[in-house]
Amino acid sequence: MDIATHIAALRTEGRLLAADAEAAGPDAAVSTCPGWQVRDLLRHTGAVHRWATSYLVEKHTSGRPMGAAPDVDGDALVAWFREGHELLVEALEEAPDDLECWAFLPAPSPRAFWARRQAHETAVHRVDAESALVRPEPRTLDSAFAADGIDELLRGFHARDRSRVRSEEPKVLRVRTTDEDAVWTVRLSEKPPVTTPDAEGEADCEISGPAGRLYLALWNRLPLPDISGDAAVARLWRETSGV
Repeated sequence: MDIATHIAALRTEGRLLAADAEAAGPDAAVSTCPGWQVRDLLRHTGAVHRWATSYLVEKHTSGRPMGAAPDVDGDALVAWFREGHELLVEALEEAPDDLECWAFLPAPSPRAFWARRQAHETAVHRVDAESALVRPEPRTLDSAFAADGIDELLRGFHARDRSRVRSEEPKVLRVRTTDEDAVWTVRLSEKPPVTTPDAEGEADCEISGPAGRLYLALWNRLPLPDISGDAAVARLWRETSGV
């Protein structure tokens, strides 16, 4: 997916997040994030947005701590979130393609990294905000966008040393979308997972489903869809893959 598509998704998902949070109210429980209320979700995501914007605007070349959200609540908190979200969208739109700044996952460029990362950060947390409204199912995600997010999760986040998905005995997990031409092979060991975008070799376990549902399941927002093979491998993912 290109940068413009990620920015468009970020814009849409952030506005939906704000609208759902406003409708639910700051005291509403976020069922997908046990222990959180809507105010916690807005403060977290709003702080992430401003943190990301600081790299794009101030061009920091090393990691910096995230700032805290202001001590506001209710309508003022929603307004603060909306302002930060729009500032992030604007910063991404105006950033040059050759921008140099810090990024923490592989990407064609820092601008491409931040557009992709913030689009998916915001989409997942939009689902969290929606869960506070007690809808039976979240809004449908674009399948190509969801497949892109699965790829970022598997080949980005869980390729890092900090991934806790480890197995004393080597195992192979296959992740397959049923509505997109996308499949990944995740090789588990005592080291960080190694994921390739293919279906090479035998797998101990396969998790498959529509990309949108699979995306949210792998982010632990929905139950895992169809599982075949060794279900213990799927449980390992569920229990250790929190980012």
